[in-house]
This record gives sequence, structure tokens and C-alpha cells, in this order.
Amino acid sequence: MNDEHFMKQALQEARKAFEEGEVPIGAVVVQNNRIIGRGYNNVERLNDCTAHAEMIALTSAFNTLGSKYLMEATLYVTVEPCLMCAGALYWSKIGRIVYAAPDDKNSYRRATAGHSPFHPKTKLEEGPCKEESLQLMKAFFEQRR
Repeated sequence: MNDEHFMKQALQEARKAFEEGEVPIGAVVVQNNRIIGRGYNNVERLNDCTAHAEMIALTSAFNTLGSKYLMEATLYVTVEPCLMCAGALYWSKIGRIVYAAPDDKNSYRRATAGHSPFHPKTKLEEGPCKEESLQLMKAFFEQRR
């Protein structure tokens, strides 16, 4: 299994969000080639601005492992994390973050002038499935206009 396989799993989560009228962002947390947490945006359904895909996937992973740290895990997320999610990822000490599409409007970079808010040992990478993720976001917002 590789980055593309796990990003496609995150895209499946994003499609669930899309179908429920949520901004279509999905995430999975993987450790030892096994998904230990899944999530997609639930902001509208839960009426909770913190119910981002990353936050839900992290909580699921913490519960699966019975641990508050994810140093050996990788987060796959369809869109680059926002500042709130970056803070949670910092505290989780996650080993690696792979995102499909950049987000110039709402990513952590907008508030940090490009400085990394992640744990110093966390590796951040742009990964596969960029076009699929961008198309899903575009379709969602076109539907809303």
C-alpha cells in the first residue's frame, strides 16, 4: 500500500462529506499500513466549527491506539490543513502529513506567513490525487452558487 492508496481512502471520506452537504474534505490516519482513524467534515451536521476532517480522524486514531501521540502515524488529508487543525496536529506529534491539494485561502500558511506550525519532527508533503480533490471542492462550491 502506498500514498495514493491511502489518499484515495481520504477522498472516499471527502465524498461522504459532499453527499451530506459538507465542505468535501476527508482524512485518514495510517500506522503500519493500517487505517487507525477516519474523518470527514461534519461542521454543518454537528453545528461545530471544530468538526473538521482532520480533528475527527485524529480523535478516532487516539481512541484506536489509546494514546494521545501519533509519532509513527501519517495523516492523509484531501486539502491542506487550516491553522486550527495544524495546532491539533502539532500536539499529536504526528510523524507525517500528506495533503492532496493546497488551500491558499484557508490553510495554516495564511496565518503563519509560511512558517511551519507543525511539530519539528513532522514531515509535510504534497501528495497524490490533487486534481480529484480540487474537482470535488470545485463541484461543491459551484453547487452552492
